[in-house]
Formats: sequence, structure tokens, C-alpha cells
Amino acid sequence: MADFGEILRTIGEFGLFQQLTLIALCFPNFIQSFIFASFLFIQSDPERHCNTDWILQADSNLTTEEQLNLTLPREEDGTFSRCQMFVPVEWDIGAIREYGLNETTGCRDGWDYYNLMYDATIVTDFDLVCNKANMVEVTQAVFMAGILVGSVIFGPFAESFGRKRATQITAVLLFTFTVTTALCPNVYLYFASMFMVGFGGGGYRINSIVLATEWIGPSKRSWGACVTQLFGAVGQCVIAGVIYIIRDWRLAQLISAAPLTLVVVYIWFIPESARWLLSRGRTDEAKQLIVKAAAINKRTVPDSLLNNIAVKDVGNKGGIKVIFRSPVLTKYFLIMTLSWFSHSLSIFCVYFNMANFGFSIFVTQLLFGAVEIPAHILCMWLLEVFGRKILFVATLLSGGLCCIFVLAVPQGNTIAVTALVVAARFFLLSSSSICNVFIQELFPTSVRQTATALGAISARLGGLLAPLLNILAVYHWAIPTTVFSSLTLISGALCLLLPETRSKDLPESADEAENNRDRTSTDKTNCSISKSTKM
Repeated sequence: MADFGEILRTIGEFGLFQQLTLIALCFPNFIQSFIFASFLFIQSDPERHCNTDWILQADSNLTTEEQLNLTLPREEDGTFSRCQMFVPVEWDIGAIREYGLNETTGCRDGWDYYNLMYDATIVTDFDLVCNKANMVEVTQAVFMAGILVGSVIFGPFAESFGRKRATQITAVLLFTFTVTTALCPNVYLYFASMFMVGFGGGGYRINSIVLATEWIGPSKRSWGACVTQLFGAVGQCVIAGVIYIIRDWRLAQLISAAPLTLVVVYIWFIPESARWLLSRGRTDEAKQLIVKAAAINKRTVPDSLLNNIAVKDVGNKGGIKVIFRSPVLTKYFLIMTLSWFSHSLSIFCVYFNMANFGFSIFVTQLLFGAVEIPAHILCMWLLEVFGRKILFVATLLSGGLCCIFVLAVPQGNTIAVTALVVAARFFLLSSSSICNVFIQELFPTSVRQTATALGAISARLGGLLAPLLNILAVYHWAIPTTVFSSLTLISGALCLLLPETRSKDLPESADEAENNRDRTSTDKTNCSISKSTKM
């Protein structure tokens, strides 16, 4: 009986078929970087004052300075109040000038904004200032919650209905609600739309990585996760330039939705995972895809090998219970989820503090993407040279140490702090790529998607908790850094308990995952088959 690892060696582990599939699945991740623009590229506290045009009914010839003097109270520093105005009255202009106004209230008719960096943002369109200023953080939380829920739902969904179907549905959701977000008339519909964008985006990212990885052989499997991350990194660089030129968030949102129209067309032609089809007993469909993949890779599949493809009784029914029935898989799962949580917490804590560098937000965003690109490119090579385990441990420990060293640098030394934080981001983003590869190689086919989804959920929780952890800096500036650095170092040390999975076939059953099977002997046995195929 031929297993899928043997089939991949015959049809090509990373031929044209896998390359086209990978690029098609990765492209939406390039666009997903643009989605953050609506709540990242803003002025959280723009220059403003209450709209007091009511007084123009009493005298339409008032100058702007006179209008403000008569209708706005002043702060202690002498500037006009940003959040208060005098209560409107139905007096004539002479009475207002003579007696003045004393009773204050919040802004009743909105605000007038000036000296803005952008033409329009969610802050100015929805008036997210004064008592609504925390709505920006709520937006981030709602978006991250959508990603979390999408990961929860579409992980198990893909196990039951297929990787392809889960990818198609989430791609359509991502496109649809990216468009509706740009058209939202109020902040509450914007919240709902952004939740659904996160819902679709979170589900898509997980499924696209798994679907691509299950078609790639062991020698190039790391490309499945790393190229996905690389597309996102390039997107982060591009969005800085796009927002610099187009400073209207609605227009930028629609521009980011435009390329997704192409995605919702070609996504229906993406092949299903043959590995998943075989695990579900749909052998004929799997054979057709295997033959198609071989043809695109300009290979042929021997009839003897094709006829030996059989449904394998993996004995993994029961979903997530498969993991917790096995002490070994439970250990793998807990270590990986802690690692994913800790490095995600660290990445977002560092990210939310980047504004303290003193650079413009455009330079900062470009820096984020520029650092991420070499991190993911190097991972694709280093994962095959050093393996998963040692590189995962090294990047986590290095990232944690760079963060903890920030505590030893005087706060006024901007260059040293910036260098350490950028280095930390480099290592932490590298560990993120490795984690995406490693977790898929540790778990069997029947729960691979679920394990990956639950791991991603732990990462989303890290992202949600990051701003809350940063708030603790009001008690002492070192508390957030100490907490997330320590967690990263602990998780890096625990990863020494994981097995190495480089150059090994993806496990089909819980027994194979526990034994971490080595395919070297099988490779030699099947060498003659591969040679005869090429002849």
C-alpha cells in the first residue's frame, strides 16, 4: 500500500503544481496587511474643537476667531477646549456679547478638525474622540476577536468539510466585508464589519497554510508557511507607501478590496488536499488530483503505484480527543500553544510600543515589513539546514533575550533600545514562521487542522492581551517587558522537549505522530520506483 509521502516523491515534492498552488493561496495574505490600515493609520487625538455653528444664526458675519471666543471655554493653558462648548442659547448676538455664556456641555453637533495628517480616518469620520476615544482600542479588540472566532470555527470545519471549502468560504467573507467596511455609515456597523473581516481573514490564513503544506514534500515543506508570511511582510511595506499617497481610509479600504475580486474568482479552482481526501476515504477523487498534479509537474505516475493507493485506517476518529488521549501529543500541544502565545504576545507588545521610537508612522510601518522579509526568507533555508527544533529554540531564546536586555539599557539611549527591539522582532517573527511549519509536522492528518487552529487561537489571545499588558507600565515601565520576555524564554526552553521533524513525512495516524517516524529507510526502498518513473 502506497502512502502519500511516496506519492509526493513520485509526482514531485515542489514542482510547478505546488508552486502555483502556493502562490495562489499566499496572495490574499499580501492584501490582508492592508486591512489594518483603517485603525493603525490614524491620529488618535487630532487637533479639534466643538462645532458651534449654531451661533451663526444670531450673526452670520462673525469671524472664526470671534465665533470660537464666544462659544468655547478655555483650558488652563489658554487653548480652546477640545471636548467642551458653551450651551447654545436663543439670544441675539448683542446679548451674547454683553453677558457671555458660562454653562458648558459636551460637543452636541460634532467637531471641526484641523492640522490633520490624513484626509479622513475612522477617528474623524466617526468622531472617536473625547469620551469615545477608547473606541479605537475597541476596534482592535473586535478585529482580533473576529480572527480568534474564525480560527475556532474554520479549524474543525476544514477537518469535516475539507481544506478547499474552508478556504473558499473565508476568501469570499474576506472580500465581502472588506468592501462593506469602507461603506459603513457609523462606528457600530464598522465594528460588525471589522469583526467579519477578522473572522474571514483568521480562517483563511490557517487553512491556506495547511492546504499548501499538505501538497508539498518534506524537502520544501517549510516554504508553505514561510512564503505565506513573506507575502504578508511585503504587504506591510507596500501599505506604508499606499497610505502615504492615499490618506482617505475608505478609499484605501476599497483599493485593498480590488485585488480580492481576482481571488474570489480563482479560489474555486484551487485543488483540494489529496491527503485529506484519502483520510476521508475519497480515493477516486484523490487519484484524479494526483494524476493532474503529476501532469503539471511533467511527471507520470506508475499504474502500480496508483493502484496501490488505499484508504488508510488511521484510527484517529474523535477530533481533538485524539490529542488529549495521547500523553505525547498532549505534551506537544501544550508546549506549542504556549510558544505561539508567548511569541505573539511579545510581537504585539513591541509593536504597540513602536511609536516611542520617534519615527513617523510611515517609516515605522516600512521598518516592520523590512525586518520581516529577511526573517522569513532566511527561515526557508535555515529550516532545512538546522532543522525545526534547534532553530525554534534559538529564535525564541534570542528574541526573549533581546527584549529582556532592553531593561538594562538607559531609557534615553534611543539607538540602543531601537536596535534591540528591532533584533527582537526579527527573531520573534522568525519563530512565528517556524511555529507554523513545526505544529503541522507534529500532529496527524485527522487533527492537523484543528491543532493548527487552536495554536493560532493562543496566538490571537496573545495579541488581545498585549495592549492590556502594556497598560501595566503605568505602575512601572519594566513590568510588560519583564512578563512577555520571561514567557518567551520559558517557552523556548520547553521546546527542547519536542522532537525533530525535518525531512520526515507528515504523520497520518496518532501512532506515527507519537513515534515521530523517520522515512529514511522507506526513501531508500522507494528509490527504484522514482527512478523507473523518470525513465
